[in-house]
Amino acid sequence: MTVVDGQRGAYRPPTTAPPPLRRGPLLVTAAFAALGGALIPAAAAPALWRIWQLYAMAFGAIAAVELVAVVAVLGWPTRRTARFGALAAAAALGLWVVSRPLGLFTRFDPWQPADTVAGFTDYLAAALQAVAVFGFLVVGRRGAHPRPSAPRRVSAWIALFPVLLLVLATGAAGTVAAGDAGIGTSPSTLLDGGTVEYCRPDGVPLAMDIHRPPGNGRPAPVALFLHGGGLVLGNRKPAGPGALLAGPGFGPVRDELTARGFAVASIDFRLAPAAPWPAPLADARCAVRFLKAKAAALAVDPARIAVWGTGTGGTLAALLGVARGADAGQYPGQDSTVRAVAAVAAPADFTDFRGLDPLTRASVLMALGRSATTLGSASPLSYAAAGAPPFLIAGGGRKSAEFADRLRGAGVPVTTTPDVAGFLAAAVR
Repeated sequence: MTVVDGQRGAYRPPTTAPPPLRRGPLLVTAAFAALGGALIPAAAAPALWRIWQLYAMAFGAIAAVELVAVVAVLGWPTRRTARFGALAAAAALGLWVVSRPLGLFTRFDPWQPADTVAGFTDYLAAALQAVAVFGFLVVGRRGAHPRPSAPRRVSAWIALFPVLLLVLATGAAGTVAAGDAGIGTSPSTLLDGGTVEYCRPDGVPLAMDIHRPPGNGRPAPVALFLHGGGLVLGNRKPAGPGALLAGPGFGPVRDELTARGFAVASIDFRLAPAAPWPAPLADARCAVRFLKAKAAALAVDPARIAVWGTGTGGTLAALLGVARGADAGQYPGQDSTVRAVAAVAAPADFTDFRGLDPLTRASVLMALGRSATTLGSASPLSYAAAGAPPFLIAGGGRKSAEFADRLRGAGVPVTTTPDVAGFLAAAVR
């Protein structure tokens, strides 16, 4: 006991700082997982800001708090900062759970801007946050330990180094993909530029690039391009990560078509698993209706609209040609019928998995699920019948030859030459 001014005071032990933790492989892996999980929504925030500022501010605030937590835990590694990092990562993970699996954000899905290049980018962010929560909690629970021997430290780094590399690669890829939507011209609804907003399903604005031919004073025919990527990857842009994932082949054909007097329109459509089937087909149909409804403003001919696509974009193009159905949504009074279809390297059937490699099978299941009804509805082979417009089917594709034979048997003109521009020019003349 001590006596102060004649009174006894309680004994106070000397204050000591919390013992520091080692910056071991688990702590470093958790920190970089939290960093990647924070950067992905931060990269998508500019595109989200154009849609609704409140969601963008919420995403930005949580990302900022998590970045502070990462700096704190790496700069001052203690049990307290590790728990702070776990709490920040758990809050970010909770935001994803509330908005995506539970769907409680009713105005629209705020993760859609992050999913314009890869439909699973938000899942990457959630997985990184889960790794961060786990790692920080384990480190915080263990507390400070005496410095281990050199062999033990090396063994720990060797064991976790592949996980750290995977975390770094996932964070970098997710950040690049999420940030692509914020690069370039924002879509205009005034039809005064090369990029316009053609549809807004469930509150998500979708962009269309319009490449115009040299002016000749007459309404131009239109070729609508649908990119590939297995319905889970890619976007409309001719360069960047989306173009790399969607596959080559757009630029040369676009240039040849514009030289022949075509206007060429390329679109973003919603990707799986962020948007389940039939969202991509509904977006493609909406794009055709948009071109017809705004034909006068765009100086295009609504009676001469053709569609062409590569990979699964070709599958969507084929479905526009053969899958008749009632059009619903924006631009009532317009339909989504087209004058011609060019499907290049496009799968025609998803109902039979025999012979598919594991990666392709996983892509199909991610995009369409396991329902036999859904797989059949996404297969152009299921609809091959009379009344379809002229088709170009080239470049292979699962059961594309059988699809071509069925169309021919129904009296539909089919060509297999790879000259997309020549075919479309002849079909809409």
